[in-house]
Amino acid sequence: MTATEILPLLALVVMFVIATRFPINIGILGFIGAFAVGYFALGFDDKEILGEFPTSIVLTIVGVTYFFGMAKRNGTIDLMVNSCIRAVHGRVTVVPWVFFFSASVLTALGTFSPAAVALIAPAAMAFAARTKMSPLVMGIMTINGAHAGAFSPISVSGVLVREIVEKNGLSIAPWTLFFASYGINLLLSVLTVVAWAALAKTRGFEFSATGGGQKSVIDGPVGTPTDSGPTGGVGGGGTSTGLLTRPAPTPLVDVAVPVTLVQKLTLLLIGTLLVLVLVLHLPISFVAIAAGAILAFTDLKGQNQAIADISWSTVLLVAGMVTYISILQEAGTIDDLAGMAVTIGAPLIVAIVLCYVIGVTSAFASSTALLAAIIPLAMPLLEMGTLPVVGVVAALAISATVVDVSPFSTNGALVLASAQGIDRPRFYRQMMVNAGIVVAIAPAICWLVLVMLPTSL
Repeated sequence: MTATEILPLLALVVMFVIATRFPINIGILGFIGAFAVGYFALGFDDKEILGEFPTSIVLTIVGVTYFFGMAKRNGTIDLMVNSCIRAVHGRVTVVPWVFFFSASVLTALGTFSPAAVALIAPAAMAFAARTKMSPLVMGIMTINGAHAGAFSPISVSGVLVREIVEKNGLSIAPWTLFFASYGINLLLSVLTVVAWAALAKTRGFEFSATGGGQKSVIDGPVGTPTDSGPTGGVGGGGTSTGLLTRPAPTPLVDVAVPVTLVQKLTLLLIGTLLVLVLVLHLPISFVAIAAGAILAFTDLKGQNQAIADISWSTVLLVAGMVTYISILQEAGTIDDLAGMAVTIGAPLIVAIVLCYVIGVTSAFASSTALLAAIIPLAMPLLEMGTLPVVGVVAALAISATVVDVSPFSTNGALVLASAQGIDRPRFYRQMMVNAGIVVAIAPAICWLVLVMLPTSL
């Protein structure tokens, strides 16, 4: 490899280190890197540097977050979650799976996984506190549910992965990617419940895997995450792991109220969006923007806040990283790296190495940015035809997201913040241990199920 190819790769590593250590959006660094490499090393002008700017992905992010931001403001998202909880009539062992399913539906419809977790985690963690269910298990199920639906054909992550693959001259079945993600996350959730149930039984844990306290109360206001005073002399700066006093039981969902006209309109628009995108194959970006604009007329005073709530940080992150990766491709770095990877061993070994690289790094960095950086590395490997395209891409995509149970990730931090009646330092350490376990086994499971087995059949 020449210096022109090596230096941009080193710059990419430096970007991830800086973005991990400091609260700087890696997309900003991506744009700076794209200009530095493109202008000074490759001699590109600004139009050539921005030639691969991901316009369609940016519009998709803007449209989806704008529309669902309006839906959140008018209470439709809460209505959907609460309806799912009431549907099981408060059965304690079923409700955790309702949260899993609700999170998966939200992300499958296009909601970003952090937004889905932010909407569901408060009620989910309140339920765990009231029924003596392990908050760790509940948090994992909520996050896994959000990841399960995150690669649907109309989600931002699903669109991003497909466009990266198609840009490299290959194709991937969108529904296969979705069901692969859903199946792996469902499997990990089942394994989590079974493992915790076994540990709780043998070690006498205070918290059970599915809850064993009082039957949940369905009507009443949602409890907010609060900490009570210590029961065992937990000092403000000490390291004791004693539990805090549990808050008084709080109901999970609001008292049933009539659905408003605006909420009915929003539900109609969600249904229309699904039909237009999935059946008529219209671009979700423009459809979502149009749907959001219709809702804007129902709340003219608050619609500016919905625009402010658009995930602009994600827009910047994805745009910057995709633009920089396109420069790496122009410099020949991606092709040379992939060629080197192919020569170091069998394609199956290369595939599992890439799964672990993206899994370990994603526990501390942006999953979306890593998808844009790592998946192109696997494209020349897939062009050999020895490995299933959808299997490898799905394994990489899922390996990048399932490790978001780490407290360093946005989803993990949301769960940690929503936990009730526990010692947060202890819960933080539990999440760290769990994240280590997931990083160790999840990429291997993805590789075995999605790459190894299809290849051997």
